[in-house]
Amino acid sequence: MTTELRVLDPAEWDRWFATLELAFGGVPEEPEERALWRDLTECERSLAVWDGGDRPVGTAGAFSFRLTVPGGASVPAAGVTMVGVAGTHRRRGILTSMMRRQLDDVRELGEPLAVLTASESVIYGRFGYAAASWAQRAVVDTTRVRLDVPAGTDAVALRMVPLAESSAATEAVYARMVPRRPGMLARRPGWERLPLLDPPGSRNGASPRLCVLAERDGEVVGYAYYAIKADWTWAGADGSVTVHELHGLDAAAEAALWRFLCSVDLTSKVRVHSAPVDSAWLHLVSDVRRCEPTVREQLFARLVDVGAALEARTYQTPVDVVFEVEDAFCPWNAGRWRLSGDAKGAVCSRTADAADLALSVRELGAAYLGGTSLASLALAGRVTELRGGALAEASLAFGSGLAPWLPHGF
Repeated sequence: MTTELRVLDPAEWDRWFATLELAFGGVPEEPEERALWRDLTECERSLAVWDGGDRPVGTAGAFSFRLTVPGGASVPAAGVTMVGVAGTHRRRGILTSMMRRQLDDVRELGEPLAVLTASESVIYGRFGYAAASWAQRAVVDTTRVRLDVPAGTDAVALRMVPLAESSAATEAVYARMVPRRPGMLARRPGWERLPLLDPPGSRNGASPRLCVLAERDGEVVGYAYYAIKADWTWAGADGSVTVHELHGLDAAAEAALWRFLCSVDLTSKVRVHSAPVDSAWLHLVSDVRRCEPTVREQLFARLVDVGAALEARTYQTPVDVVFEVEDAFCPWNAGRWRLSGDAKGAVCSRTADAADLALSVRELGAAYLGGTSLASLALAGRVTELRGGALAEASLAFGSGLAPWLPHGF
């Protein structure tokens, strides 16, 4: 039988999504989660591969995001999602065909970036993606860890609100946080439902999701979504708090929220599922070893248009460097590009000048949000310096004051 790749017909969504579920182990999503993803799916940006014209065997989609880059600009980015191939049809080029069509479409739409989160990190390198941000997990032992909070924390009041009534206040805070840190996604209409998604089957024995607001002088300055899981030993209560999302507009607001979560009655630990690698709480705790922090790659980035992507961000220090770029999968990026920029803006265009640095589009993607230095990639042999001093210049310029971080999956 021959396979056919075509844009997803909304009427075929259920069969398409069931194919994706099967590729990820066959366990159906909770009804509430399935309904949300159906509403958020951009069918015109979703691809299906059919075997014989009537059996879906491959899926891929994209969301129309705007991503914060160093300097604070919000840049159009394709959020690659829902990628799966039926186990019966692997090693037949189906994934490659979907990635090929998808990146061609992204280029045609004029989006300079594509981003994704990977179920398996080794899959997407051959298509030009690289880890561009990192996330931290932790388990804070609140029986042995104390917090040293900054001045002004006691002036922050906390108020519990029902989950269903929390969105207006929390989304206003989230929107103010987005320009501050590279890697954050502006929430388009409909995405405000994601933090409220709390299907009972996904709680793993924890409470329904809870929300606490941080307020100062009547203004909401932070919030946390969390859940409590009760547990008991012969010695007494041993419950835990799981932090789903936490944002504070200033140091005192954030500290007030952490102090509250670390002091919930009948609990002895706080589980942090995802936080920036430079999170403020690391500097508040008395003993970071008792928090067991671990780090993993998170957001993968792919420069679809090298010139437009490098122009979209700013640079910590002045930079004027020529890159020799290798890009076999998107050959329109290959060749020499001169980047000239500083903290006010940048220009990146084709040039015939001699190259200063040689690298592939993957290294540019890894360094793009400022979370991985070009100098560290050079230590691994991934970047070659062709002009003395060019590596130090570019590596410093590409950095970011705050580490990039993706606040939620997609």
